[in-house]
Amino acid sequence: MPIKVRIPTPLRKLTKEQEVVELDSCATIAEMLEALEKNFPGIKERICDEKGEVRRFINVYLNDEDIRFLKNRETGIKAGDEVSIVPAIAGG
Repeated sequence: MPIKVRIPTPLRKLTKEQEVVELDSCATIAEMLEALEKNFPGIKERICDEKGEVRRFINVYLNDEDIRFLKNRETGIKAGDEVSIVPAIAGG
């Protein structure tokens, strides 16, 4: 069973307009980000900064839990999990 990754609208041009991308065999969020980059070149730089950390204004959720409250990029993932990439919305 693959891992499902929900792609936000602003990044869908990189995933050929796919809302959900399925990836196989990723053990951590870091591996998932590398797999996304391999399949969709240019997407990682939109999600991560130059150190490879998830950008401050991007939230990544594993099954509805913010990875910042888990182990960030080292958060473990398994088949059947769902990861959501959500850009922060600025309010006014």
